[in-house]
Amino acid sequence: MATTISFVSFLLLLSFVAATVSVTSSQYNATVHFLLNCGASSDATDEDDRLWNTDIHFTNLLPSNFTTISTPAIASEQGSVTTVPYMNARIFKSQFTYTFPVSPGTKFLRLYFHPADYSGGRFNKSESFFSVTANHVTLLSNFSAFLTVSASADESNKAIRKEYVVNVDESQRLNITFSPSPNSYAFVNGIEIVSIPTDLYIRGDEYGIKLVQGQNNFYYINSSTALETLYRLNVGGNLVSSKEDTGMYREWAADQNFVVALGFQTPHLDVPITYTSQTPAYTAPTIVYTTSRTMANYSQRLDWTFPLDSGFYYLFRLHFCEFQLEIKDANYRVFDISIGNQTAEELADVIQWSGGWRIPVYRDYVVYVRDTDGRRSKEDEVLELRPNMETKAVYANAILNGLEIFKLNDTHGNLAVPNPESHLQVPINSPPINKDKKSSHTVIYVIAGVISALAVLSILGFFIFRRRKSGKDSGGSVTKTSWMSIKSESTQKTGRSGSSTLPSDLCRHFLLDEIKAATGNFDDNFVIGYGGFGNVYKGCIDNGTTIVAVKRLNPSSKQGAREFQTEIEMLSKLRHLHLVSLIGYCDDNYEMILVYDYMTHGTLRDHLYRSNNVPLPWKKRLEICIGAAKGLCYLHTGTKHTIIHRDVKSTNILLDDKWVAKVSDFGLSKVGPLGGTDITHVSTAVKGSFGYLDPEYYKRQQLTEKSDVYSFGVVLFEVLCARPAIIQNLPKGQVNLADWACRCCRKGNLDQIIDPCLEGQIAPECLSKFAEVASSCLKDQGVQRPPMSDVVWTLEFALQLQEAADNRGHTVEGYSYPASPSLPMILNDQTNISTDESEAFSGSGEVGGKWTSSGSSMTSSDKLKSGTIFSEIRNPLGR
Repeated sequence: MATTISFVSFLLLLSFVAATVSVTSSQYNATVHFLLNCGASSDATDEDDRLWNTDIHFTNLLPSNFTTISTPAIASEQGSVTTVPYMNARIFKSQFTYTFPVSPGTKFLRLYFHPADYSGGRFNKSESFFSVTANHVTLLSNFSAFLTVSASADESNKAIRKEYVVNVDESQRLNITFSPSPNSYAFVNGIEIVSIPTDLYIRGDEYGIKLVQGQNNFYYINSSTALETLYRLNVGGNLVSSKEDTGMYREWAADQNFVVALGFQTPHLDVPITYTSQTPAYTAPTIVYTTSRTMANYSQRLDWTFPLDSGFYYLFRLHFCEFQLEIKDANYRVFDISIGNQTAEELADVIQWSGGWRIPVYRDYVVYVRDTDGRRSKEDEVLELRPNMETKAVYANAILNGLEIFKLNDTHGNLAVPNPESHLQVPINSPPINKDKKSSHTVIYVIAGVISALAVLSILGFFIFRRRKSGKDSGGSVTKTSWMSIKSESTQKTGRSGSSTLPSDLCRHFLLDEIKAATGNFDDNFVIGYGGFGNVYKGCIDNGTTIVAVKRLNPSSKQGAREFQTEIEMLSKLRHLHLVSLIGYCDDNYEMILVYDYMTHGTLRDHLYRSNNVPLPWKKRLEICIGAAKGLCYLHTGTKHTIIHRDVKSTNILLDDKWVAKVSDFGLSKVGPLGGTDITHVSTAVKGSFGYLDPEYYKRQQLTEKSDVYSFGVVLFEVLCARPAIIQNLPKGQVNLADWACRCCRKGNLDQIIDPCLEGQIAPECLSKFAEVASSCLKDQGVQRPPMSDVVWTLEFALQLQEAADNRGHTVEGYSYPASPSLPMILNDQTNISTDESEAFSGSGEVGGKWTSSGSSMTSSDKLKSGTIFSEIRNPLGR
């Protein structure tokens, strides 16, 4: 008996020691820690007794010519900021890179800015605009610290502390580059780099984070992702300074500026807590887990509101710990969590999650904030905790101890957003008072500059004239394909000079200044698409009343001129609900710019795979297919002459704000045969996109409208299977979607390749009809393929079958149809085919990804943006 008591005592002592160790050993020992007081003359200590080294003592971090391209400076005013690191700065007039030798792994990068006049007013705080990159990630773009502080609601805060989480690869270099905007300068006051524990925030492809907007969807944060810390809160408590953190020098702010409801309590107990391997001691300080915000007796919920930049994904990390004396077991406090009016978690029970009382735990959720106006403006997102009494919990209450919110970089590796609007009532660049002498000098400089520019232009004009004349005399050599040459030819034929030969009577001709005004002078922050031709911008015309998409060909490009002209001539004459509308064009100064109606929801492909968008439901996919089919049918039969699109694919089907499908990109389009019924095709060079190209057209170089039908058949299977038309790294029999899908149809096992996200949504009879028309579109010979009018009819019939099945299902106790038929599909050309090729399918078959849904895995790192309009068959990725 005594032995038993001794053994029990030993276990109790051991558990006490373990708990004590977990609390007392909470500090993380950073293997990398840089604190640079940029531009300072000597090392200095801040208010938290941290030593900041001047960057001039670490010349190995600076470029060799740093003394000529940068200058140290002292702020002219201090205000409320601390001396270290905010009163000294390094000023850059040209691109400047700090190179930090660091070990591979995840790091905190903190940048400190104090927008002030420097060097006695030599550097005006309102004239500083610059960009910052960390290796390949854009942290800031055309950033103004002055505007950022001016727009802040906290007028006492005159300094900026930006915190990022970045990953350093095996190169063991972290390059931080400051690039001044034109006629401006960049600056930085302090740089801090701290190593952090592996997997603290970047958990890798093995750790799926719940995507709030989707059901059973997960988001993966891997080493290619960078994060920006937006909010880190000690909920219900006071500020936790960096020296009170767990060794990573994080600051935990109070949450009173964000909490909405007044019905709350803020209990706090100075009690020991037990960290675990799932929630290590460095996750958050003890003070965070022993303070909280709970509901008062008369309240119905807890709410917080956070302004977030639209157009990005966000990681919400919620910290919990039940430390109150009343809550000691599961089902004592159960609540639901919603973010942005979307349910993130139901029946949350902290003790059930953590495994016990006073054991901390955290939960991660990823949320997407939609960009509704294209400006990446601020949107308020609400975090709400509401009791759930479904399990008859003891208390109708909710609790939150801590919160971290991070912005995740977009598909371009960008975290930057436009500068906020200033609250100041005077122009930012208004001239200083009583500086007449300087103003007169400025006038002289401007006049001299204008005269010099005129002289240079005159000389250039002379040489261009000589060169053109010699080109004519030489008889010509290399054939040009640029817009300049096409426009020149048109000018010579018409005898017109300096005016556009394109159809301005059918669509609007924009001046280049109008386009620049619409796009913020082609601001990178407005880029919504890109390709080999250049960029696509979201813009506003007509005094901001109309949102448009602006496609601009890179002026240095020698491709796409013919397609540019074709697109204008085609679309300016076509108007249909299911064709994208061309508003106008700009060809000033040999630019090639097209202006379209803005399509809010992007491309069809963006909602099928290689995207973090919520998967489209089956009926919505079917309606989109019907709309696109009607657009193609109009091209083939609704115009005076048949128009063959020649580049039908999922990225050329756009979706407006009401999810109406619009066929786009007519740069490769051709008018069908004009010689009567005896001529059935157009002989032309093969152009299109790999995976969608009609094999008959490719072999015979004879183009008919049935080539579009074939391409559309590929799109239909793309919609059903949610995978690309070509995946090179799959087994041989699965590389080409068209071949594989048709083979599966013939064998009656189409269920192997259906998008798992569609499970339970497709009625068997609808699936059979849909697969039937898709397969018939992919017949080897064009004459065997249906016309687009038949495709439209069959798809509409499939939709009727689906709706009828849904209605039956709703009346039979909520019965839903399976994703695949219970019996093999019977098609007109069914044959018994056997193959040894493996045809197992999970999602797209691609390995390693960033977003999954019900077991499928899709990568977004190589996502192609919509809007590319100039391409040839040699570009398998499309336009």
